[in-house]
Amino acid sequence: MSPANIDDTSGSLGTEAQRPLTRKELRAREKTLNTGGQDAVPEQAYETGDVPPPPAAPPAAASPDAESTFAPLPGAGDVPAAPQTPPSIQDEQTLRASHGDAHLEPPVTAQQHDGGGHHDTVAHPHTDDYQDAHPEDVPHHSDDVHYAHQEAHIHDDTDVHDYQETVHGHPAYEAGEYDHETHPEPGHPDPVAGILPAASTEVVKRPSKKVRRRRRLLALLLTLVVFVAAVAVGAQFLKPLLGSGKPSDFPGPGTGEVRVTVASGEGTRSVASELENQRVVANADTFMQAFHASGATLSPGDYTFKTEMKNADAVNVLAGKDKSKVIYFALSAGLRINESLQAISEGSGVSIQQLQALSNQPAQFGLPANAKNLEGYLQPGEYRFPLGTPPKDILQALVKATTDELVSQGITDPAKQYQAVIVASIVQAEGGQADYGDVAGAIYNRLKPNDQTGGFLQVDSAVTYGLGTRSFNFTDEQRKDKSNPYNTYANPGLPPGPIGSPGKTAIDAAAKPKTNDYLYWVTVNLDTKETKFAKTLAEHNAYVEQYNAWCQANAGRCT
Repeated sequence: MSPANIDDTSGSLGTEAQRPLTRKELRAREKTLNTGGQDAVPEQAYETGDVPPPPAAPPAAASPDAESTFAPLPGAGDVPAAPQTPPSIQDEQTLRASHGDAHLEPPVTAQQHDGGGHHDTVAHPHTDDYQDAHPEDVPHHSDDVHYAHQEAHIHDDTDVHDYQETVHGHPAYEAGEYDHETHPEPGHPDPVAGILPAASTEVVKRPSKKVRRRRRLLALLLTLVVFVAAVAVGAQFLKPLLGSGKPSDFPGPGTGEVRVTVASGEGTRSVASELENQRVVANADTFMQAFHASGATLSPGDYTFKTEMKNADAVNVLAGKDKSKVIYFALSAGLRINESLQAISEGSGVSIQQLQALSNQPAQFGLPANAKNLEGYLQPGEYRFPLGTPPKDILQALVKATTDELVSQGITDPAKQYQAVIVASIVQAEGGQADYGDVAGAIYNRLKPNDQTGGFLQVDSAVTYGLGTRSFNFTDEQRKDKSNPYNTYANPGLPPGPIGSPGKTAIDAAAKPKTNDYLYWVTVNLDTKETKFAKTLAEHNAYVEQYNAWCQANAGRCT
């Protein structure tokens, strides 16, 4: 046995130690060396039951002058001793350049059998060229000995000698302790240190589970919001095209009879929805489109339809174009009672005498006792009633429209309603719609004690109403005539009754007049309805001259 095979850490060699070590014993010894002998039990202990003592400290490195402790390989010739200095990066790079970029790894101690004896050897780098050169000297133990870097090409003994000097110079090889699975101990540099790139020590901290859960929840919420918004937008876009799954129109002409009442001020959307609910039309949206396209206006009244009508036919009924099937008439704001009754008679076919007889009995319509007829209560607008509707029902519907408007303005007492209708009728006759509030305020100011008018309204429209004319040109005698109860120049306070049919705007102004200091007003332009207001008579007379000048410039307009 050569000196190189003596393991100083194993103690004295006895008879038992002369037997060849098994493969498991070799691996156990390697593990013992790797752990430094700390609580490691070699594998042969499980076979023999004997636990070898822990290895001693490794021997000191040999001095440069000491002889090599490695025995030469059989038949391989003399091998120079390995230097003590570990290989450097430059040496390894030189070796790479001379041996084809070989990647070096520490050799592994193996066991070789030769003849009748055995001895431990150090496995040299395994290369194809080396095997070709010494096939009988290099054992092939594929399970026990790992020959790394088969790409290295060692071509002669000199290369082998250089390699041994480079690699086997490490003290661990001389002590038989080097293992490819262990790290070099302090003081013994790793022969391949600096060649392989160092592992990155930067650690990227992953977000916590709570943060990741919040992110997933936020992403899910955003996705849900986008989806709902897309569905809502798509539904609004497709609704007009698809008609919400409803047919756009009935084929017509329809059957049966359906009565629908349109209230004063009711909108087209409300009427269209009612027609759809009564199955008069198939689709409220398409009906509204047809109604607006016809240019018709919606008027209060009772209408007679059929079920499942075409949109065009239903529009004609609502627009009054099919007058043969309904009672239709229109009342303009400012009409007097006889003018209103004449229009109703023409639309309904009821005689004017019958209508006048009903009008002269205002108590049966809920009016106060001082009312002489229905003057001022026949609400202006377009009306449609089913054929055969009694005349009293027609008049009652018009009166109710007026009283409903007064109630909506907070006036519920019939006596106060009557006074408001009188003021509203004067407002309707005297001013333009833009000035209704100021005219109503000035009227109430005149009724109060003042040093300008003395409680007299002094309105021309009331005088002409009492005279039964439409002209504002009347004589001084007529102005002074007290026999005319509507002569507001000769008789103080309000006239005995309304002087015409006020519209909704005038009624609202009379119910809630504007607060002002005006006592006089005059319309200086009958075309534009421009009205001038004054606090004194002198200022008012100046505005009257403007009116006279306009009348001279527009001959025949102020008669």
